[in-house]
This record gives sequence, structure tokens and C-alpha cells, in this order.
Amino acid sequence: MLKIWTDGSCLGNPGPGGWAFIATDGTNIARRSGGEKDTTNNRMELMAVMRALAAAHRHSEVEIHTDSQYVKNGMQTWIKNWRKNNWRTADRKPVKNQDLWQALDKIASEIKIHWVWVRGHNGNEMNEMCDELARSAAEKLK
Repeated sequence: MLKIWTDGSCLGNPGPGGWAFIATDGTNIARRSGGEKDTTNNRMELMAVMRALAAAHRHSEVEIHTDSQYVKNGMQTWIKNWRKNNWRTADRKPVKNQDLWQALDKIASEIKIHWVWVRGHNGNEMNEMCDELARSAAEKLK
């Protein structure tokens, strides 16, 4: 199974932001990152997962490691009700980052995902490397 670590970073929030992922099949490792000039941390967390899943298109099953409760809870719990409520929250407000949630929902429907939450900035080597890649991508846009 392909294992993927993702992270997003933002300098200012909003401000310059970066996303990153590291993927490994146990033999090969791929590292990718990018960014946007004016964005938020949550958008970059979502973008990291979207980019990782798009790159994993040949795999039918992946394991996503993220330090973002926003992404993990959104995909495992909240999104079902958002879809049912026409992309409105429980208090009837529009879902923030709806464009990215909908794009991620479409990509995720084509692949089996096992979600793993990791504590950020806690010594997890792959998470720390992702954090550095995302932060570096954001720094380049300052």
C-alpha cells in the first residue's frame, strides 16, 4: 500500500502558503511541494492531500498520514452532512473552502483511503520532513 504524509503551511494566515507530500511504496520515495501567494493554512492542508491523491492515481488504496484534524475529520465525518445539506454547515452557513472540499471529495471517491492522524511537531520523521517542504514552499513566495 502506498503511504503518504501531507502537510500545509501558511505565513500569516492568510499569506503565502505551501503544501507538501511525501509518498512511499516501501521502495521508492517521492517528494512534492508547491504553494500559493495569498492563501490560508487550511487551504494548504487540503491542497497537500489533493495533490498527493492526484499523484497516486495508479493506486487503488492509500494510507494518508496528516497532522490536520480539519482534513481528517472533514473527510471522515463532516463531508457526509455537507453533501446532504447542499454544502452548508450544521448552522446553515456555507462550508469554507467548498471548492477544495468538493474537488477532494471527487478524487477521494476513486480511491480507498485509510486516514491516520499524527501529532504535528512531535518528532514524526516523515511529518517533520513534510512540514519543512511546505514551509520552504511558502517562504519562496514571500
